[in-house]
Parts: sequence; C-alpha cells; structure tokens
Amino acid sequence: MALLAFGINHKTASVALRERAAFAPEALGQALRDARRCGGLAEVAILSTCNRTEFYAAGDAEHVAAVRNWLATSRGISEAELAAVWYAHEDDEALRHAVRVASGLDSMVLGEPQIFGQMKTAWSEALAAGTTGASLDKLFQVTFAATKAVRSQTALGASPVSIGFAAVTLARQVFESLAQTPTLLVGAGEMNALVAKHVREQGAAELMIVNRTLARAEAVASQVDAEAMPWSCLPDALARAGVVISCTSSSEPVITQAMIKQALKARRHQPMLLIDIAVPRDIEPSVAALDDVFLYTVDDLQSVIDNGLRSRQAAAVDAERLIERHVQQFAEQQRVAQRAVSLIRQVRSHAATVADVERQKALSQLRQGADPEVVLARLQHNLINKWLHAPTVSLRQLAASNDAHGLALVAGAMGITPPSTDPSETP
Repeated sequence: MALLAFGINHKTASVALRERAAFAPEALGQALRDARRCGGLAEVAILSTCNRTEFYAAGDAEHVAAVRNWLATSRGISEAELAAVWYAHEDDEALRHAVRVASGLDSMVLGEPQIFGQMKTAWSEALAAGTTGASLDKLFQVTFAATKAVRSQTALGASPVSIGFAAVTLARQVFESLAQTPTLLVGAGEMNALVAKHVREQGAAELMIVNRTLARAEAVASQVDAEAMPWSCLPDALARAGVVISCTSSSEPVITQAMIKQALKARRHQPMLLIDIAVPRDIEPSVAALDDVFLYTVDDLQSVIDNGLRSRQAAAVDAERLIERHVQQFAEQQRVAQRAVSLIRQVRSHAATVADVERQKALSQLRQGADPEVVLARLQHNLINKWLHAPTVSLRQLAASNDAHGLALVAGAMGITPPSTDPSETP
C-alpha cells in the first residue's frame, strides 16, 4: 500500500473546471466516504480550495483512476477532460507535494500562509469523517512539521502575501487610492477577513461587509471598523461600492448581471471593479460584458501576484532544500520500517518452519506408540535448542568481543534484562 497525492490545481486546470470539481464544506464528509468506497482506498483526505481539489490517500496506484472516474461521474465532468489536467504522486513524491502545498510553494501566490490552515482543516475533516489511519497520520504529521520548519527557518513566511492581498493590490492599481472609493466585501469567511485587513491597511475610508450570517459579518467588521450589513442589503451595497471583492462558499453565483445593471444605473454608470476570488465563482461571467465594469477572477490575479514574488525566490530555494531534508528523512524511516517488517516476517517464517518440522516428528513418534510425555519433552527440548541456537551463537560472539551494547540489544529483543557488569553487584 502506497501513500498517494493526486488531483487538479490552478496550474493544470481552468477556474471553470476547478469550480466544477470543488466540494462545498458541508458536502465534504460524504465526499470523503464516497471517495474511499468508490475508489477502493484504505484512507483518504480531501483538500478543496479555490485553487485545487486534491486527494491524499493510502492505497494502490490503480485506485487513483477509480477516484478520478468517481469524481468525473459525480461532478458531471468528462473523464477525458479531467484526465488531461490530472496529476498523481506516490510515496516520497506524495509527501514532497504535500509539504510544498502546505508551505505555500505550490500556491498561486508563492508562500501564502492560508493554505497551511486549509490543509489542517482538510485533515480535521478526514478525522471527523473516519477516513484516516496510520498512513495518513504519518503523512500529515511530517507535512505539518516540515511546513512549520519552513515558516520558522526561512524567509518564505515573512510579510505573507495572499490572493486577498493580490485582489487589494489590483484595486489600488485601478483606482490608485481606496480612500475615495467605497469597498464592498461579499462574504465574511477566512479569505475576506484577510482582505478586510488589507483593505483597511490601504486606507479605505468606507468598507462594507455583506454576509448571509449577519453575526459573522459583524465579527469581521468589528476587527477593521467596517459596516456590517445583512444579505438583504446586497443590492444597495453594490450601488454604493466602487470596488467589490466577493468570496463566499455558494455553489451558485450570488451576484448576477441584472444586479450589476441595477447598481450601475443607481451609480449613474460610475465604473465598478469586481474581483471574484471564489470557486465556484460568485459573479456571473456575463457581467464582464457590461460597460463601465471591470471583472476579474482568481485566474486573472496571476499577473498582479507575479509583481510581488521576486523577493521570495531566494527564500523558496532555501525552503526547497529544507523540504528535501524532511522528505529524505521520511524516506529513510520508511525504508527502515519496511526492512523491519520484512525481517519480522522472516523471523516468524523461520520459527514456524522449525516448529512445523518438530511437530511432524512428534506426531510420527506418537503414531508409532511412543510415550506422549517423552515425545512432548523431546519436542520442547528441540524447539528451545533450534529457536535459540542463532541468538546463543550471537551472544557468545558479542561476549567474546566485550560488546556490552550488543549484548543489551539482544537481551532486550528477547525481553530479558542482561546481567549487571558492575562488580559491586556480584554476590
């Protein structure tokens, strides 16, 4: 059984395809159970964000295609379309990929920290769904430890940049200053909570937050001195806003072309910048066809992101080296563990073979009418001698070479305490 990491991400698949493959938070538990059952996996965790849908699993390589087929069928995607953007990693490569993802090295924004929290959430969801075991336990433990080392020992985690920050940077490029441009955030999740901080840091004079759950909007608004508004106020908020950044977990668009038309009319067609960083998308793509509207999606942010990455390249090289050390340590641990398993099997097989030979001898003697007590005593004697012959030879050799450490190891392996070498303890 191998460790596996497979799926799609922003490097291989368009936002249109990624949003079809994404899982809503409330559907993740069932998706985990279905993926394990339909894919024949022993263990599985799903990381589903705006930029990737990935599976981390324990199973055989042929299970990857079964999960891909299940995903294609369940999400209405053609198998060929999904296969064209699919990737898969096994064992060491799976761990290397997991750490690169968790540390932000594989993110659209190099080194962005949010993915680490999202990876932890994916692990927690799998634990809650009961789809994990010893193999994924080890994978995620090593992944989290390596990611923390990258964050603390390299500059990759310094001055973190995120998609949210890129969205705010884009807004500043369009309007130069946010001080005179009302900004609306649609959604009050983790990403927009971060966006709110960036917007406020850029000097926005008017910041509104609309969310389906008003209490959540109020919680985020209280941290950045913003105006929290109920969902019913979304049309009015759109009419006031020059910049709209939307990121909800809705499976359907929450901002339609009709809503933007109405907002533009109320604004006397003052320009609007709409930035959709949700997957699936929050804003109907047809909105881009309207005059006086500039619509950007997460894919469009790449050019903005590129401008802020140059200072992180050297840190990324250091991070890659650190990750490689962790991967190699893990690989060596796996090799030792595999050798131990193989050795245990050999030891047990040898003991079973010896026992079987002696048992057959004893049975033959009993059939010939030998005294059972004599036969059992001989069986016991022979088993002890043959089972302990090799350890006895090793102990004598170790003693002859005065190897106290080796003697202690053999004794420990046999579950006994070696005699003391301290003369003061000799009777």
